[in-house]
Amino acid sequence: MKKYLAIVLAMVVSVGALAGCGSSATETATEAPAAEATEATEEAAPAEEVAETTTFVVGFDAEYPPYGYMNEAGEYVGFDLDLAAEVCDRLGWELVKQPIDWSAKDMELNSGAIDCIWNGFTMTGREADYTFSDPYVDNSIVFVVKADSGIVEKSDLAGMVVITQTGSSALTALTNEEDNDENLALAASFSALEQTPDYNTAFMSLESGAVDAIAVDIGVANYQLESRGDIFVMLEEELSKEQYGIGFRLGDTELRDTVQNTLNEMLADGTYDAIVAEYGLEDVICMGQ
Repeated sequence: MKKYLAIVLAMVVSVGALAGCGSSATETATEAPAAEATEATEEAAPAEEVAETTTFVVGFDAEYPPYGYMNEAGEYVGFDLDLAAEVCDRLGWELVKQPIDWSAKDMELNSGAIDCIWNGFTMTGREADYTFSDPYVDNSIVFVVKADSGIVEKSDLAGMVVITQTGSSALTALTNEEDNDENLALAASFSALEQTPDYNTAFMSLESGAVDAIAVDIGVANYQLESRGDIFVMLEEELSKEQYGIGFRLGDTELRDTVQNTLNEMLADGTYDAIVAEYGLEDVICMGQ
């Protein structure tokens, strides 16, 4: 009997011990989420700070010097990209330099793939299609020919093959019926008006003799003439004049104003002019003039 009583008592003690262990595990499980929540909150703080950092995606033509291009080190540089980098540094933003197919720039912008078009982007004739910054470059469209071509004025281009970039303002000036009738008549006199995705290809075509002239923005023309020696010359007669601005999605005034205000600060403290001088663009800059 005592033996059985001892066994029963032992079983009761064992159950109590098990119950005690179970109670302890339950308390631990209840406390764990609170501890984990505290740790999660502490870990989440840096993530929240990162989330506050704005990524600014600039769409640009990677073969459009001096405004945007790849240097010998394989880095994307240029006047417009340097301006964008300084804006981002001042605002604490992360700059993403996004090369785009220039003919697809509207799709890239409207889809949200990029935040703006910032690369020698012509405002003239596009004012109703984008929310633009203030103009910052007075641009001219000119013709470039080989130095030994004998072509000295626009009328000499009659019967010649002229090339320009797809989607460019030069193409618009030569084909848009709302533009100058004189330009349309000039284009009609060419034996052909060809298009190319980028101006580097256009200059190679001109050098090889595949085309006779290039219709191109003066900033790009000056850069190419300086870098390629005496191979090419620029005609004195211009095709048209226009202005560059930064193109944001239509209605995106908040982003435009933030960028423009920062550019104004850069202009006021001399940083803007220093970047202008680095690229030798003093003669075409109009912001602050």
